Amino acid sequence: MDNRIRTLFIDGDVSLIDDVKKYFSSSTVVDVCFTSTDGVEGLEMVKSHKDEIDLVVLDTLLPNKDGIHLLREFKKIDAKFKIVVTSSIKNTGVLGRIDNLNVGYIMLKPYSLEDLENVMLNVFESSTDIIRDGNLETKISKMLHSLGIPSHIKGYQYIRESVMLIYDNPYIIGGITKELYPEVANKYKTTSSRVERAIRHAIEVSWNRGDYEYMEELFGHSVDYDRAKPTNSEFIATVADKLRLEANTFSR
Repeated sequence: MDNRIRTLFIDGDVSLIDDVKKYFSSSTVVDVCFTSTDGVEGLEMVKSHKDEIDLVVLDTLLPNKDGIHLLREFKKIDAKFKIVVTSSIKNTGVLGRIDNLNVGYIMLKPYSLEDLENVMLNVFESSTDIIRDGNLETKISKMLHSLGIPSHIKGYQYIRESVMLIYDNPYIIGGITKELYPEVANKYKTTSSRVERAIRHAIEVSWNRGDYEYMEELFGHSVDYDRAKPTNSEFIATVADKLRLEANTFSR
């Protein structure tokens, strides 16, 4: 089952939409399944596909009908999806008109796609109707993003798969080279050495951009930038153990 966030992206900037589609093309978390550069067209997409959309990223400045008009229309049809509004307008009066229109976050332009991704996930995570707390894949995705690993790099996918394997079969971590890497490599039609390198790279990214307080909570005193980063097996095992502990605590 595909648990990715089904996203509609409405923005008058064609090149930005192209960049967004490229950025999320290999994401295991976000699926940009609908796009529009026009307010009227975007509204029609929502009316036709509102039950197939989990999140809308909407710019305030659009041809034909602006973003605020669309927000009002979304409210009329009782849309259930989450909404992120983007805007190059910093006028507080304009932004104030968005109040009470079910917007989860207002993001000022220009922004980086990595920042956009984090905002999308943070807004979406508050949707208990869509995110299921018992879903292991969702829990792993949340943890990896808190650890600063973007979903579009290969190491993210490989770590996610590795954690799922070890969650139910902890003994595999003892055979990470002979058992874990080959199994992940087989699924993604690559080699064990590439899996190992991609995971190591993802851990390096995490160490440079992750939430320090969350990392300290997860890894304890090993979070020290003057000391070596955790090995692949330490990183994967720690994430799996944390998830298993939370599951056991919740079931009591």
